[in-house]
Amino acid sequence: MTDATWITIISLGVTFLFMMGTPVLLIIFYWVVGCSFVLDLTLDNTGAEMLNVFKDGFALMAMPLFILTGDLINKSGIAKRLSDFAYACLGWLRGGLAMASLGACGLFAAISGSNSATTATIGSMLHPEMVKGGYDERFSAATAAAGGTVGIIIPPSIIFIVYGFLMNLPISDLFVAGILPGTLMVVGMQLACWIICRINGWGYLIPLQLNRVLKTAFGAWLGFFAIGLVLWGIYTGKFSPTEAAGVTVGFCIFAGLVSYPVNKIMGADKDKHISDKSFAEMFAVEGFTLPEIPSIVVRSAQISGILAPLIAVSVVMQQILSLLGAQQTIGDFVTSMGGYHAVLFTSMVIVFFSGMVLESLPVTIILAPILAPIAASVGIDPIHFSVIFLVGASIGFITPPYGLNLYVASGVTGVPYFRLLRYTVPYLAALISVWVLVSLVPDLALALLPNR
Repeated sequence: MTDATWITIISLGVTFLFMMGTPVLLIIFYWVVGCSFVLDLTLDNTGAEMLNVFKDGFALMAMPLFILTGDLINKSGIAKRLSDFAYACLGWLRGGLAMASLGACGLFAAISGSNSATTATIGSMLHPEMVKGGYDERFSAATAAAGGTVGIIIPPSIIFIVYGFLMNLPISDLFVAGILPGTLMVVGMQLACWIICRINGWGYLIPLQLNRVLKTAFGAWLGFFAIGLVLWGIYTGKFSPTEAAGVTVGFCIFAGLVSYPVNKIMGADKDKHISDKSFAEMFAVEGFTLPEIPSIVVRSAQISGILAPLIAVSVVMQQILSLLGAQQTIGDFVTSMGGYHAVLFTSMVIVFFSGMVLESLPVTIILAPILAPIAASVGIDPIHFSVIFLVGASIGFITPPYGLNLYVASGVTGVPYFRLLRYTVPYLAALISVWVLVSLVPDLALALLPNR
């Protein structure tokens, strides 16, 4: 049989394994190893190429640190305080709690940089409250899944780090470029949420009280400080993204360790709602003890241990695709579309459909090196295209058949995967609308960048 026949058989085989639920990492690895044998590439070469990904990858060190930050703020109770603040601001609107969960996703994303961590944390905290508040459980779970999409757009973003590493772009510029689009994504989803809740009459209203807003804002001060620390350090150039990640981890550990004894001394009741606490009780979050830190680190390491091999094997997959001529074929197809807008929207379609079947990491590693140079050749700003590319990739988190956030939300809420799909449609419409707007208005990505 010819090489093309063997590669077709291997591709069909891994597609079947994917449909049977085999993890994406193994799918890509099986395909890489099979194609390596067909193309007479040694496994030594495969191993060496995977190792080379991390030899000079200083920027990639930020990835496990931001993952650890997300786990620390969740364990310390900072994430719960941010959620309470969002509800105090939006609870007076129909669907206010659901809209607050989307706002909390944006605030959590501004510290953690992870979509799955955002969905899991906010979903596990607010889904039971939404169900108690009269929301449909399917809609509640879908809201957590949709809110998690901003986890990789609002800085700091793990996937922006990977994109900048691959395309040799300043990661700090990518982070700043994601602020306005990420905010628009949250606002767009909140608008869709408000319309759906108003039609169905979901949610109990609470009065908008300045005292409640101030209390919850004061209670969430550690979260706001962490967000401000990251953005200030990166925007002003005081920290590189990797250094910012290290500083934020150090701050969260310090805040968690100090807050625990402060709460004990004050005798604060952690089960009491924040709006019922005194200002003194709200000074410190629940915190954690020193013996708890290793378990938090291990959990973060487990997630990093999944992502790091996926990055490495996806890079090797990209090289094999290049040998097979796939990159040239895709590049020729996109280039043949014509000018600026044709290339832009063709690239967006490719990213959207790729995101339906692959996680954002392999989509980025495989397609960004193909599409980004073509986009630059027709005059699309590289930073602007990075935002367009990754917003499109983030939408894949709630598009079947893959839809990683849907699986995460299903896992933390107990709502079956297929029962969520109906309620993701309004959020998909909102996100796609924002995506198109960002692609047509470059200033939405570039306005906050210095010297632009």
